[in-house]
Formats: sequence, C-alpha cells, structure tokens
Amino acid sequence: MSTADAPSRAGAILTIDLAAVAANYAILRERLGGVECAAVVKADAYGLGAAVVAPALARAGARWFFVAHLDEAVALRAVLPAAARIAVLNGLWPGLEATFREHDLLPVLNDLAQVELWAARGRAEGAALPAIVQVDTGMSRLGLPPTELAALAADPGRTAGLDVRLVMSHLACADEPAHPLNSRQLGRFRAARRAFPEVPASLAASSGIFLGRDYHFDLGRPGVALYGVNPTPGDVNPMRPVVRLEARILQVRRIDPGDSVGYGAAHRAGRPTKVATVPIGYADGYLRSASLRGAFLVAGRPAPVLGRISMDLITLDVTDVPDAAAQPGAFAVAIGDARTIDAVAADAGTIGYEILTGLGARYRRVYHG
Repeated sequence: MSTADAPSRAGAILTIDLAAVAANYAILRERLGGVECAAVVKADAYGLGAAVVAPALARAGARWFFVAHLDEAVALRAVLPAAARIAVLNGLWPGLEATFREHDLLPVLNDLAQVELWAARGRAEGAALPAIVQVDTGMSRLGLPPTELAALAADPGRTAGLDVRLVMSHLACADEPAHPLNSRQLGRFRAARRAFPEVPASLAASSGIFLGRDYHFDLGRPGVALYGVNPTPGDVNPMRPVVRLEARILQVRRIDPGDSVGYGAAHRAGRPTKVATVPIGYADGYLRSASLRGAFLVAGRPAPVLGRISMDLITLDVTDVPDAAAQPGAFAVAIGDARTIDAVAADAGTIGYEILTGLGARYRRVYHG
C-alpha cells in the first residue's frame, strides 16, 4: 500500500494546518506593531513536528527560534536556513561548548556560572561569542537572580568574551492581564536592562504580546499561540485553529437502561443507548481526567464521552446521531470544528498547552498548507 493510502488504514488522523500556523505568526507580528517576532518551537513545535513546522515559520518570516534542549536545537539547525538564530532556553553546562559552536547555537545564559563558562570559551577562542542573558524578574525559575545580576553589573569585565545579542525575561501571569505581578515584572525588567545598555530586549511570550506595547520591547517570543491555543483566556481566541483530530468509529452497539460502560462501571445507561467506540485514549494524549466529560462530534452532532477513558479506547453516546452517520469507519471529531483545544483542555481540567504537547505518536499525521 502506498503512503498516499495510509490515512485510509489509520484509526485516528491528526491534521496540522501549516497555513494556519503561518497566519497566526502574521497575526502576532502585526500585534507587535513592527517589533520583530520570534517563534518558539520547543517540545517538537508543541507536539506538531518541528522538522515541518519550523521551516514553515521560517518561510512566514521568522528569523529567531527558541527551543528548550540542546538536542532540539541541533536537529533544528539541519532544517532551517543558515541565517536562522536558534536559542537554547535551558542554557549550557561544562562540556557542551563545542556543540554550541559547531552548530552555531545561542545559549541562554541563566546564571553567573553559565556566563563565566561561555565568556571563558570566547576568551580562549579570541572572539566574542553570541549569547542571550536571561534575568529572573519574578518566576524564580531560570535566569540570573537579583544578587547575580547586581554582581554582573558591578563587574562588566565578567562579560569579556561575550557578544550579548539579547537580554530576556519571562512573565509569570501574562494570561491574567490584571495580575499585579505583570507590572512588577515589567518594572524589574526595565531596571535589569541597565546592566546591558543598548542590548535588544525581550519580555513577552504569547500572552504577554497582548498586554500592550510596554511589554513588547525589541522581540516577541510567541509559542503556544502560533499553534492555535488561546493566548487571551476569557476572551475570544484571536488565533486560527491549527489542528484537527478525528478518530474512526470501530464499533457501535445498543445497550439497555442499567447497563454499564467501561472500566469501573463508571457510567450506567439511563435510557436505551447507542454506544460507539473509537481508538484513542490516554496513551494518545486524550487525558483520563476528561472521562465522563465533554463530547466528540459525529456528523456535527455532540457525542458525549461515556465512562472512563482507557489507554486505547473511548466510548461515546451516539444515541442522538442518525444511524447512517454513526457507523463503523465513520469519523468522530475529537478536536476541530466547535471542539477547540481549549475546550478539550477544560473538560480535562488542564490547559491547552498540555493537550497540544501530549498529542501522541500513534496518530496518522497529515500536513496541509
């Protein structure tokens, strides 16, 4: 059977719209109002395939790319234009310097030890090595804490051997516009920039871009918004949907009132019920916490989730779906149409990030656009 025939034998198909990714990049760049727009493609482009998605973003105009791990960056270098700037958010530790140099990668330096390690490499090579410095303004996660930032500012010689291309920080509560920590972090970041006069700065990721121009500085770093997750929870999603997940109906059966469905007999039918079984489960990233919550769509009609979600299977109530539509071989839409990633996340008691990055490897992936 040819590759072109493969979707016909797939139990579930994940369709990824690259044109929508590019459109979302354009929306975010416009929102930044002339400020340069990067693309965060960590976690395999949030689960959608960095080897395909990142080049699409490069074609859309992205020149800066951010990943979390060094191995992600090495793989990305092979598929991006030579001029692309690829930054590794987790920084570096002793023994990694040669790999960063070999693949022309930018370490995000998160503490004085990393600053000194990379600066020493630069001095040994007799060159100023490109780097990004991250400062902690309120996450208490990665980035130079205030004491280390003060030590660096007091002794500029520590950066001899560095070509600092960007100073950055990360907002903790950008998805809550009224949260007081946003303005406090903004003030701290402005103060921290004094240690790096005239160096471009970056503070806003996906939700931060929507906090306004004060947060934009010189580079926006959107991630999850590129892939269709709502960066403005509580408001209408300004982004285009990117993914569509469909699962094929394996079997349809009728059960009587009082009959149970699935593990633990977690659901008992209160009426004559028509049950459809589809071949995805928590092994595919459809979380068990969504059991008995939400619905798929079959022929545009809701098919509520019945019983517990298991590793490989989910059961749906298709009683109100016409028999002609709810047949083995037909598809139920898990994500797509009126079933947004954010709605699926709400059913599971989590956030769109977790649903998106957890989409499993067993889906037949189809790229459009």
